[in-house]
Amino acid sequence: MCRLYAMRANEPTRVECSLVHAQNALMQQSQLDAEGLVHGHGWGVADYRDGMPLIEKQTWAAFHGEHFKKTAARVYARTVIAHVRRATVGGTSIENTHPFHHGKWLFAHNGTIPHFLAVRDRMMPEIDPLLRNDIKGTTDSEHVFYFLLTLRLRHPDVGLRELVAIGLNRVRCWCADVDPNAKVGLNIVLTDGAELVGSRLGRTLWHLRREQVYTCNICGRSHVHHDVGTDYRVVEIASEPITDDYWEEFDDAVIYSVDEDYYLLVEPLAKYEKVVLPSLT
Repeated sequence: MCRLYAMRANEPTRVECSLVHAQNALMQQSQLDAEGLVHGHGWGVADYRDGMPLIEKQTWAAFHGEHFKKTAARVYARTVIAHVRRATVGGTSIENTHPFHHGKWLFAHNGTIPHFLAVRDRMMPEIDPLLRNDIKGTTDSEHVFYFLLTLRLRHPDVGLRELVAIGLNRVRCWCADVDPNAKVGLNIVLTDGAELVGSRLGRTLWHLRREQVYTCNICGRSHVHHDVGTDYRVVEIASEPITDDYWEEFDDAVIYSVDEDYYLLVEPLAKYEKVVLPSLT
């Protein structure tokens, strides 16, 4: 179990209120979520500067001290991922703390792959040897990340949303092979700063869409340095509604993406269950 947050906007946007000050900010969720659980095994916040990820991660709880607050206060970006961890697979360490990154790619996960060691035996041969040695930690999350990157490496012409859906369905099949009755938790978010794709499977997930500049009810200011000639758009995604605004819950077992026009697209994972990737031979 964990809690995640993602934001994608067409203009640089502050996320401090969503992470720290809102009624149910991510920091508040780390201390006590809607299910009464504490997520105190580390946190991470990442955005992009000059096209590359800038990541801050720590192994203590987000609600301890001022470090998380100060990190959230400096973030002003078009793409942001944040995560607070409740460890289920893998101990508490920087290597096991989300978001994970490789080159331009960032990845965060809320959920658990049951019987992971048995599933891992099926997954590892499918991870490209060029990427396999980059796995530093012991989480199910990081392994899924590198499996998805392998698909991207081998099938660069396939759309990212379709590719991730195919990959997650493959993980679901491995889980079913090991234990057909086990419940899989695969809420993920994957981005390279230009594309953002994610899923809801087995855990709660909500989204908020805005199509105009707004004044924040929390801080009383705009979060956007707005270009008057631009139609502002933003999508926020979170494990739980963060503010009293109109958050909408995702259906379960879906794949979503924020397209090049910053609109949210959602499809059922089942749409891609029988899709076969093109041969590389």
